[in-house]
Amino acid sequence: MPSTHPRAPSGTPLYVHLPFCVHKCPYCDFFSVEGAGHDQAALVELVLEEARLRAPELPRTVFLGGGTPSYLHPDPLAQLLDGLHDLTGFRESATEVTAECNPESLGAEKAQLLAELGVDRLSVGIQSLDEGTLAFFERPHGPEQALAALECARRGGFASFSADVIHGAPGEPATEFGRNLLSIIALDTKHVSAYGLIYEPGTPLHARLERGEFEPQDEDQELLNLEVTESTLAAAGFERYEVSNFCRPGHECQHNLNYWHNGPYVGLGPSAVSHVAGERSGSARSLARWKDAVQNAGAAPSWSERLEPDARLGETWWLGLRLTAGVDPGAARETARWSASSDPALALARELEDEGLLETFEGRYRLTDRGRPLADHVGRRFLVEPQEPEAPRG
Repeated sequence: MPSTHPRAPSGTPLYVHLPFCVHKCPYCDFFSVEGAGHDQAALVELVLEEARLRAPELPRTVFLGGGTPSYLHPDPLAQLLDGLHDLTGFRESATEVTAECNPESLGAEKAQLLAELGVDRLSVGIQSLDEGTLAFFERPHGPEQALAALECARRGGFASFSADVIHGAPGEPATEFGRNLLSIIALDTKHVSAYGLIYEPGTPLHARLERGEFEPQDEDQELLNLEVTESTLAAAGFERYEVSNFCRPGHECQHNLNYWHNGPYVGLGPSAVSHVAGERSGSARSLARWKDAVQNAGAAPSWSERLEPDARLGETWWLGLRLTAGVDPGAARETARWSASSDPALALARELEDEGLLETFEGRYRLTDRGRPLADHVGRRFLVEPQEPEAPRG
């Protein structure tokens, strides 16, 4: 049965969502489930069936996310990556192939297997090296195992590897977070994604906050976390290229850069989102409903939307302003296929420049030092609310 998603052209970046984890972290808002008792081979077979229907040929980047892709056992992991190559030829085309990993499932043998199967970049979910913070996050690993995982990545010969960390946990001083960063980058880590803790509605951590079980960090503490993160990484030769992402020169995540440039991509797996030919669509956030869609509906999306040009333009600015390089207004209009003579996003950018939140540099608009901590607030001002269809007259 043919897919009802629009077919992506050759070269389109490919994302694969693998939802299994050892344990569902209480802050996580992504679709994931505890993997015990689930048939990994059956999941892989469904992903490959969806890939047969929808995956682009010769993708220029591939990203295995989740969930925890490294949670997969060796046989289904090989089944997945060999099958994806047979269907797409990614090992000949992709300039970057990333797999997300967690320390408890990344040992030397798993790292070696991933490298043999065509993965050349690892993103390791460290989150913290502080025992109390790890317990608060309910992470199934300790500090020593986290550093051992990074050592496996270093010894595995990967072109690049990244560490994900979260700052802002209640009771963790910024100075302690800074010391943890030094331990992480001492292992020749090439990239660090440093996220502020967000209490997403619907997560167990948000429910605990609402019940008053702990006090979140205040705004001054959050700003200090940002300052310590930036100064620590800058002193070690890391450059910020996105609000929460830092790397040694030449080690930017190419797959994520495509997202921030509002480029096209195809997502496979439950909850995965695709953006192809001006249409955004997504799969069900449910294993059962996603399985039914793949087996019985030709991988039909659970939802889809086609944005109008003004909404595409605003979204391009919203995403692009997260980048240190900022937004080129002309390139944004081209991406959004904006053809009108006036440019509402440019007019808003000039207002924000007057407010001291944006500045111009070499023809691009970018966040100022004052605007960077307010990146989400500034970016949202460019978003255009979708218009409700007009009621029929008569």
